[in-house]
Parts: sequence; structure tokens; C-alpha cells
Amino acid sequence: MERIKLTIDNKPVEVEAGTTILEAAQKIGVHIPTLCYHPELRLEGACRICVVEVEGLRNLVASCVYPVADNMVVKTNSESVRRARKTVLELLIANHPMDCLVCSRHGECELQDLSRQLGIRQVRFTGGKRDMAVDESSHSIVRDPNKCVLCGRCVRVCAETQAVSAIGVANRGSSSIVTTPFNKGLADGPCVGCGQCINVCPVAALREKDDTERVWGALHDPQAHVVVQVAPAVRAALGEEFGMRPGSLVTGKTVTALRQLGFDQIFDTQFAADLTIIEEGHEFIHRLKNNVNLPLITSCSPGWVGYCERFYPEMLPHVSTCKSPQQMFGVLAKTYYAERANINPANIFSVSVMPCTAKKSEAAREEMQSSGYRDVDAVITTRELASMIREAGIDFANLPDSEFELPMGMSTGAGTIFGVTGGVMEAALRTVAEILDGEELPSLEFQQVRGFAGVREATIRIAGQPVRIAIANGLAHAKRLLDSIKAGEAEYHFIEIMGCPGGCIGGGGQPLSTDPEIRMHRAAALYRQDMLKKVRKSHENPAVKELYRSFLGEPNGEKAHQLLHTHYQARSRY
Repeated sequence: MERIKLTIDNKPVEVEAGTTILEAAQKIGVHIPTLCYHPELRLEGACRICVVEVEGLRNLVASCVYPVADNMVVKTNSESVRRARKTVLELLIANHPMDCLVCSRHGECELQDLSRQLGIRQVRFTGGKRDMAVDESSHSIVRDPNKCVLCGRCVRVCAETQAVSAIGVANRGSSSIVTTPFNKGLADGPCVGCGQCINVCPVAALREKDDTERVWGALHDPQAHVVVQVAPAVRAALGEEFGMRPGSLVTGKTVTALRQLGFDQIFDTQFAADLTIIEEGHEFIHRLKNNVNLPLITSCSPGWVGYCERFYPEMLPHVSTCKSPQQMFGVLAKTYYAERANINPANIFSVSVMPCTAKKSEAAREEMQSSGYRDVDAVITTRELASMIREAGIDFANLPDSEFELPMGMSTGAGTIFGVTGGVMEAALRTVAEILDGEELPSLEFQQVRGFAGVREATIRIAGQPVRIAIANGLAHAKRLLDSIKAGEAEYHFIEIMGCPGGCIGGGGQPLSTDPEIRMHRAAALYRQDMLKKVRKSHENPAVKELYRSFLGEPNGEKAHQLLHTHYQARSRY
């Protein structure tokens, strides 16, 4: 590979040919401010915040897209550069709503950060403020076009990472806007609620549908018995909201915080993840033995399920009928738990803390009330829980650890790794292999399914039979996998699909970050907790065994199907 030598701010640097000026600067610790740039998205060069001066060129260039050249001399902080950046930023601010103090991104807004970095003390221009309707049609995402800075990040992630294209740029020049197909609400288009657009939006033009007030209302209602479940990925990310290093495991602190917030019972979604593995594992075994509707595809990611319903309805017979762990827990809270605790299920308000915005839409699905009540009454994201903790004045980082309530707080290591891509497959293999082989596994780590590649595949021998498996994370990778199956280019028995890059650890409700390494830290935390668990196989969870013995009966039996399984249907994209 050809090497290029250049100078940036009088510092020599050598990089590979094709490297951008921005990347070269980052290599030597020279900071260039950016807005439309995102390390995991296609380069755009739209905002011009990152302009630099290149000796010999008449005009400033966008460093995020401009390639280096041999003997290039770059200045990132000249008078013309500083003046140009400030002018661009002032023009953006002039068109932006001045409601920072009540904005959901206050303190986490890249526009605010840029204003501070570039020393903006006044705005010399008077812009035309937009007065467009805020789109609240989705159960998961709120879109406020008045705050959009036209960086295009949301458009790129939706089209390229997620292969959905629920939003796009319309019009030209100063009339340009980011909007939905036919200017309809998000709920009227192909949006699957994954929230990846929120994760890359630098401002509050996109945010989750806030359910914290509904939860506060339930907590303050003396008639309500409020139970809460916490998803695996939440405990590997919540600490970031309070200044803790990425990958900090804050399971015990989270339980303590929830107790201080006033929840009556704090349970663990991992209990329901173990239950999901039992149901899905037996479903797979049935399909494998009878060679029917293979491959079986996991159903615990609502973003993926929504994508399948809209883009690949012909694949729905292959999707597992199992509800997700969130919904399994929800229905058991109003049946099994209500019966054991002698509580009227009508008085139970069930809350889930999830890393995923699509879980809000999942909970709102009409079929998710097989107990006679809505399975889950409210879903809050990791970010929303952090907001509630701050509002209550709780010093999260210094909280002592405490334990989940039993029995629905008991879980295994298999339930823990549900939060990372490949984790559902690995958890299922631990159970399926032991059931079919009739003996204990010599090792519980299925390294073949781990990693962050968009599509991974392996062949596992179970009961002497080769079982071909595949894992996809991110919907564009799911599309690639499904297209290969439809074209007859690949054949599998079992597939795990997670709607978000990295799985739930990269969900649309997780703490915001532009660091592509953040998901690796969160994944490492979950694998670490798996190793620390005394029980690491779902079918050995004592609380789940008791659930079947005293309440559900046989796995995949009549009562289990009534409560824990569901159906999906083809949906129009528009």
C-alpha cells in the first residue's frame, strides 16, 4: 500500500493513500470539529464545519472527504478556517429553535458542543425559523423537523445500515428538509422503530417517545402495584450516563436505584430470556426433527420482526412464534406473579427498561395481551431511566449493590448474553445441544458465533448431525442474508437476527456515543457477567424449572403456547 507523507499544523504524519485529511489529523491528535461526519457512516461532506486550509488551493476543503496527497501542507486553525467555521455554525444556529433549556439533548447536543468549541458568543444573522408539525405518530420515535440541521446522518444510517429508508432529503437548496415518504407520519411508512437514527442525530431532531411521565404517574398511584424488568444490555451501559467508564457492570446499582425510585418489585428480563430459550429451543428441535419451516429465525428483536413483516413477509413462516423476553415477562407478571402474590392483575402496572426504542412499538402491538391485560404497560429506554434517576436526585455512581427479587429475578449466564449479537444463538445452542446429545457440553463457549461481523455462519455438530447456523446484526446485513437464502445461495437450519448493530448493546435507546468501540466494551461486560454466573445454561435455571412445574406445564405445551407465543403478519410499507 502506497504511503503518503504530509504536514498538519506543522506536525509530520504518514498515512496510507486514500486516507482523508480528517483521519490523518486524528492519527496525530489534531482535533478538527465535525457535524455531518460519523465514523460508521458513508462520508458526506455536507456541513462544511470541518473545513481546513491546504497550501496551494484557492478554497478551503472539507477535511472529512478530501484525500491526502504527498507533501500536502494543511492548516486546521488559520484565520480563514476559524472565520469560515464560525460563519457556517452561526447560520445553522440562526435557523435553530432557541429552546436549549427544555430540550431533551441539553448537555448532550453536538450543536451546543460546537458552539462552545468554536467560541460562538453571538449570532450575527437572523434566520427563518421553521414551524413544522412535530411527528409523534410512532410509538417509538418522535421527529421534530424544526431542530434538523440537515447533516444527513439519519438518512444514511436508515438507508445504508438498516436498509429501511424511512426518511430522506426532499427539495433543494435552502428549501431542503429531511422528511418521510409522501410527508406522512413515521407510523405510516416503513419505519421499524429501531432508533438508530436517534443514535446518530447530533441534535434533538429525533428522540424516543418519552414514557417517563406515565411511569412516574404509576409510581405515585397508591392503587398501582408497579413491577419493573431490566434488560441485559441496560446493565452494561447505564453507568455511562453517570460518568462511569464504558463497559462498567452496574447491575446491583440499577436495582438499588429502581428501589429508591419506588418500584414495588424489581425483576430481571434475563429470567424471561432463559424462558425464551426453553421455548425457542424446543420449537427448533421440533422443526429440525420434522424438517418443517427451516430455517428457524429468532423473534426477540422487534426491529427485525417489523422489518420482516414489511420487507420479507414471505419469510414469516420461518420466524419463531415465541414472544420476546420482554413480552414473556409481561404476560407472566399478570398471571404467574399475580397468582403467587395474590394481587389483582388489573392493579399491576408492568414497566420494562430496555436498550431498544422498538420495544415501545412491540409492547403496543394489539396481540400482546394474552393474559387479558396488556403484557407491558410502559417501556422506558436506558436513557429515560437515567433521566428519572437524575430527576430523583439519586447519586447513582455511589449506590450500593442490591439483588433482584425472586423468583423472576433469577437468571443464568445464557440469559445475560442475550444482549449482544450472537448471544441468543449461543444461549440456544447450550440448551439444544445438551437436550439432543443427552450429555453435558464440555465447553459452554461457542466462539464460532461471537464477534461483530455483519453476517457470521458456522456448522455445529449436534447429536451427530451438522447444523448450519447464521447470525446477522443490523438490518442491511439481515437483508443480505435473506437475499442469499431466497436466491438459493445459502441454506441454514437456525438463524439469529438482531435489528441493531452489535445487538441490543447498540440499541436505539442506549447512551449516546460516536465511539465505534463502545459496543465492544458493553459486550465484554456481558460476557464477563456470563462467566461469573453460577448457572450458565437456561434449562438449568431453578426458577424457570419451577415455573414449568407449577404453572406452565410442558415446554411448548398448550398453556405455554397460549401465553408465551404469538403470530406476525405481512404489513404494507406505506
